[in-house]
Amino acid sequence: MGAPARVWGRVLFTPVYSRAVAVDTDPEPVYEQGDQPPGVPPLALTGERTLPDVPEENYWFRRHLAVYEWIAARVRGLRVIDMACGEGYGSDVLAGTAAEVVGVDANPEAHEHARLRYRRGNLRFERDLVETFSAPADAVVLLQTIEHLQDPGAVLEHFRSLVGERGTVYVSTPNVLTLAPAGAPRSDNPWHVHEYRSSEFERLCHGTFSSVEMYGLFHARKLRAHELALRMGWDAVHSRVGLTKRFYDWFTPAIAASDFALRAAPAADLDRALDFVAVCRP
Repeated sequence: MGAPARVWGRVLFTPVYSRAVAVDTDPEPVYEQGDQPPGVPPLALTGERTLPDVPEENYWFRRHLAVYEWIAARVRGLRVIDMACGEGYGSDVLAGTAAEVVGVDANPEAHEHARLRYRRGNLRFERDLVETFSAPADAVVLLQTIEHLQDPGAVLEHFRSLVGERGTVYVSTPNVLTLAPAGAPRSDNPWHVHEYRSSEFERLCHGTFSSVEMYGLFHARKLRAHELALRMGWDAVHSRVGLTKRFYDWFTPAIAASDFALRAAPAADLDRALDFVAVCRP
């Protein structure tokens, strides 16, 4: 149970961070956001996007949030486009420091939810494709999306045209070596066109940008302690003494963005990273 599982079909509770595994059976239970503001339609988990306010999704939400917060500290006072922004929480985080943020997503439900939920004077949402949305920017952000694209090189070229000669493009993607089951060439995610190793991802980014800084996202604090406990046999202990559900009912919602850490290559071993983050400049 080393790598967290995702939700691709019917959801079963298991002692992993997301507590979900894929099985091809019906019917499919629906996990939906709770505690939404009045007038804001909740979104349901599909396996394609990550959502706040769903306890079963908290590991993945915090994993994404950690990267958004890291980028937010680097775009203070800048014009930012958050491509494929999904539910909109990341655009809102970026707008806490940036001068202006545009969150872009093609999905009508996600766009409407984001527009209604996240309201700031320096934040707006546009419904469009990452391949076609165009506006001048100091920074473009594309997190956990490039693995979905048929022509990622063309999209990176488009982003470069938006930031000009002095801007920055932030791109993240999962590490296939830690996302896929041991020995498998890729994960079971049906929406992923291609999943990358660090060298492949860096090579892709260098095809468009002259400067590419590579970072890896790793477990820290509680998650690092839990990772070490798993290696010492924690899985056998909690199941034997009947604590599995009680422990993960507490542990999963308690995970915070600070339980992840970004580390720069080459000091960090990117083959062991959860996700890669490329900081790209022309």
